[in-house]
Amino acid sequence: RQKYVDLYVDFVFNKSVKKQFEHFSEGFFKGCPLDAWSMFHPEELQEHTVYACIHIWVGMGTDFQFSIESFFQRHHTLVSVTSSKLIYSFGCGTQGQLGNGEMIKQSVPFSVDLPTECNQEYTIEKIIAGENHSFALFFKELESKVKSNPSRGALTLNDRMIDRWLSATDSCWATIKQEINTVFSSAASLNGSFLEMNCDDHYQTSEEHCGLDFDLVKTSFAKLSKNKSLISEVIKVVEQMLRSLNPNPTGVESLRVYLLLPELIRLLKKHRRTELTEALASKILQLDPDAHKVLEKYWSKLPDDWLKSLVKLFRKASAELIGQMSFGKMGYDLTRRLKKFLNILQMIYQVCCSANRDIPNRDFIIHEISDLLDTVRTKAIVNCGTINILVKFPFAADTASKRRMFHYLQWQLFRPRANGNVLHIKRESVWLDTLTYLKQKTHAFPPVQVTFIGENGIDMRGLSAEFFSLLSQSLLKWEKKVLEVHESSLVCLSHISHTSNRDFYYLGVICGMALYNHHYINIGFPLALFKKLLQQSPTLNDLEELSPVEARSLKSLLEEEEDEVVDMLFLDFTVIQFLWFICIKVQKYVDLYVNFVFNKSVKKQFKHFSRGFFKGCPLDAWSMFHPEELQELLHGSPEYEWKELQQCASYEKCSASDELIKNFWTVFFELSEENKRKFLIFLYGTDRVPVGGFSKRSLKILLSDCPDVEDRLPEAQTCFGRLILPKYSDINTLRNKLIHAISFCEVFGRE
Repeated sequence: RQKYVDLYVDFVFNKSVKKQFEHFSEGFFKGCPLDAWSMFHPEELQEHTVYACIHIWVGMGTDFQFSIESFFQRHHTLVSVTSSKLIYSFGCGTQGQLGNGEMIKQSVPFSVDLPTECNQEYTIEKIIAGENHSFALFFKELESKVKSNPSRGALTLNDRMIDRWLSATDSCWATIKQEINTVFSSAASLNGSFLEMNCDDHYQTSEEHCGLDFDLVKTSFAKLSKNKSLISEVIKVVEQMLRSLNPNPTGVESLRVYLLLPELIRLLKKHRRTELTEALASKILQLDPDAHKVLEKYWSKLPDDWLKSLVKLFRKASAELIGQMSFGKMGYDLTRRLKKFLNILQMIYQVCCSANRDIPNRDFIIHEISDLLDTVRTKAIVNCGTINILVKFPFAADTASKRRMFHYLQWQLFRPRANGNVLHIKRESVWLDTLTYLKQKTHAFPPVQVTFIGENGIDMRGLSAEFFSLLSQSLLKWEKKVLEVHESSLVCLSHISHTSNRDFYYLGVICGMALYNHHYINIGFPLALFKKLLQQSPTLNDLEELSPVEARSLKSLLEEEEDEVVDMLFLDFTVIQFLWFICIKVQKYVDLYVNFVFNKSVKKQFKHFSRGFFKGCPLDAWSMFHPEELQELLHGSPEYEWKELQQCASYEKCSASDELIKNFWTVFFELSEENKRKFLIFLYGTDRVPVGGFSKRSLKILLSDCPDVEDRLPEAQTCFGRLILPKYSDINTLRNKLIHAISFCEVFGRE
């Protein structure tokens, strides 16, 4: 308890206001350079000054001035905030020296009632706090002079300047060029041109707050872009300024320029836009790690439209280069430039994910990648390494394009071993025979072909599809219990410690082999497993998928309304503070619990499973898939759209209008869900739906007009998705024969 009290007191007075107090004390020492005040006891010092001002000046840094010359006479203090042109006062005001119209003492700083003449055309030059008087010296800018920011000492851009540029005659062009060069050649001038003035927000510039007025940036650059000569000159100067940017900025304020320039570049035509985008990307990538982190924090808090524009800018630049490749332009320079843009997009993508920003994955997809894969120069593309670059950026391509790239790299890697490994398996001991095969050290696992002992069948994908389907069933029934089924019917690695590590390794090998050979595993692994394979952290939402009741209880605990708890328990303020502290611990507990379920409890098991997975699928390009995509590639699509199966069917020696075909589809749609899936196994060797639905799988129905039709069963050529249907005389015969075939005909070859 004592430890808690000490920690809580330390948090309230130290940790929670650490940065704020550092800035405040710096200003205090500057305002009162005579350090003799340190001889006072705290109580005595409290009589001389006001501790409440720390709450007023939170986050303001050192960009304000104190005037406390009369501090030791126990009189008043003035504070000038130059950006907003406000003066604050507190202390003794019995002679009206606080400037608030009253003769009272005031312990909290409030703004001084300045004359109406002190408008935006005037600037505060100096303030003086006399014994019973206050002085403020203002000066008025000359109209012919460009407005500057006295607190920064740098020329800054404003509406009046832009309007003057737009309305100026050719005779003023030399002066305008000089002003453009002064403003846009200096990152400091640009950074100080668009400060957020409301409530002195720009003084809160920190790692959390950039202090920019984004609306002002947008309107200013939009006005500039209307004049071709102006924007051309601005870009020329900005291009030079970009080259001079320091990769080790001295303060977080210096990073504002990386937020401003994308909006300016966005307004340019394609060629110039790509050139400047590349220059900006280069400078961002050169920033030191600390600056990178701050810039990413700024990105995470950008307005939605700005963040989307940022994504669009770098996506367009990437698309242009990929488009050039599609038209046959190749070379190291193009791939090097492309990698820059993709690296920036990856940074932004990770920011969006970690900050839970509502920017959909589709906004990052570069559709030109699909065009690139369609070109006749695919082989050259693979050889020059473009695909090897693209697969490292999961956000860049859609699922179909990723699968195509996976196939290209797979073909390149294992082309010499086209025949693969042949597994001789007995149907009744499929897992034990497979385990024996895996324990041999004389083979490389992928690709694989299967022969069922005692059955007539050549594996042209049909046999191996059924092999992985049978393996799935065997693994779920395996007496070693490497898998456990949860309340949600999802299947996880068993946390039982006495299970052999090698068992999880072989389980991983099987799953990896299925992925590599483009087959499906009929084991309902949760999304969390695929996140872990891709080195992503599972969350409470993943626990809800696995164990809904448990997760909902934890969510309920986190979402408990504080007001309801207070009303229920009649808590006073001190206890509420304690409850707040406990809430932090609740969040920590939930995080630790999720981590235990998905990580600590199965740490060894997953380590061996993932090692086996990499062995079974040695082509690590699968890491380009999102967790949801990887899950679907291994499980197949969860959607069974049976009408789609009918729509994609084709016919040989018959047509959709034939009586027999109509009867077949009538019978098929009468089948139960279980029997429909049995039909899939009969026809394809697996009941899994391919990624993209039934339209991605061939179904050809062939009419057989053979002798003794009524005695024959329907046949399936599994490798080709072909159903051979005898010409039955009526629908009842067709129904009985079809149900018998899908229920009892499990082996390959005619019996």
